[in-house]
Amino acid sequence: MSAEPRDTGPDSIYHHDQAENLPKHSHHDAEILGEERAHSYWRANLRVLAILLGVWAFVALGCGVLLGDWLDQFRLGGFPLGFWFTQQGAMLIFVALIAIYHRWMTHIERAHGVDDDADGTTAGKESAQ
Repeated sequence: MSAEPRDTGPDSIYHHDQAENLPKHSHHDAEILGEERAHSYWRANLRVLAILLGVWAFVALGCGVLLGDWLDQFRLGGFPLGFWFTQQGAMLIFVALIAIYHRWMTHIERAHGVDDDADGTTAGKESAQ
């Protein structure tokens, strides 16, 4: 079964403006992110990732594995601290880092003009109205 070439006329070209499931328009539709702002946004994004992944690696690997024996001299809830970090602490810190990442990136996106919020609203306020 051979595939026949499709029509190459103007009707066969995909036009995004005529698609059925277009996203809602926002106040950012007409904006174009300049090269410098895009670079600045990406630098801030990478900095956030490096810091949060560093914290996660320190807690998961450092406190759970490398410093586990030393941390076992301290107790938390009746359990050695090194054991606690290995079993629960790393997961709890990871969940906290997700929340921190969300708030931090929301701030960075607003500062660089790439947020998805409607004009003059912040996350949470719009749904409360």
